[in-house]
Amino acid sequence: MTAYDQIPALQPSVAVVVASLGRPDLIRQFQILMERQTSSPDILMFSVVSAADLPPGLEESTRLRVIRGSKGLCAQRNRALDWLKARFDIIVFYDDDFVPSKFSIQNIRAFFAEHPQVAGATGKVLADGINGAGISFGEAMQIVRAHEKRRFAPNCIVRGLRGLYGCNMAYRTTAIGEHRFDERLRLYAWQEDIDFAASVGTNGRLVQTFAFSGVHRGVKLGRTPGLKLGYSQIINPSYLVRKGTMSRRFAARLMLRNLAANHLKALRPEPWVDRAGRMKGNWIGLFDLIRGNLTPERIETL
Repeated sequence: MTAYDQIPALQPSVAVVVASLGRPDLIRQFQILMERQTSSPDILMFSVVSAADLPPGLEESTRLRVIRGSKGLCAQRNRALDWLKARFDIIVFYDDDFVPSKFSIQNIRAFFAEHPQVAGATGKVLADGINGAGISFGEAMQIVRAHEKRRFAPNCIVRGLRGLYGCNMAYRTTAIGEHRFDERLRLYAWQEDIDFAASVGTNGRLVQTFAFSGVHRGVKLGRTPGLKLGYSQIINPSYLVRKGTMSRRFAARLMLRNLAANHLKALRPEPWVDRAGRMKGNWIGLFDLIRGNLTPERIETL
């Protein structure tokens, strides 16, 4: 039996949160994607910095809210959490360039109703453009529609996880409680999803499921510059190890993988990646790490 067939009598209420900066076209697209859902979220919240982040003519309602404040993924998501409090049963975090299946909200409700021990879940990413040139909206929709035709969405736990993928993750509000994203992880806040999941995971299981799914486009517009991201690739994992939300092994693997990729590809970089900037940021981070300066917020001054 799939999640398409399991719609409980008392469905959990769902809030969808999208933090965005400087990408109004993606907000418009995401609004359309939520209108396409077979079961609409109880509220769709866009957390932005200013009116320039919004498409013209976006109208707020009881089911669509916009909140504004300081920039930074963690700060923007925290503002949404502070506004939502415990009003809704499930809070779903999507990146603004994620294209969810039209059955996603329906199946998120069914999944959390069926698995009360789960604190947080990440859905199936059908394709991910984050490590490539990116995936166009049209191509993403083709992938999603082909998947929808298969009607494959088993309402089951695939495996336990230590962290969730931030582009597509849902949490039980009672498990979130007073936990918040760490605002020392500024701007793009690399690895904030692992850190937040580790905190919330003390209140229940973290899992992967095929019940809900979609495509992460990996849009490059508005992303953190290479120098800043390169710094975060070293300092953020080191900071999280000290904090206790990331294992030393996982952090070492992340840092070594990115160091190797940035240096090996620097001579023939991909057009969409600033390898030289990332490499320089890596070395600044390494020097700070050697000196014991685990200050992820320094990204803002580089």
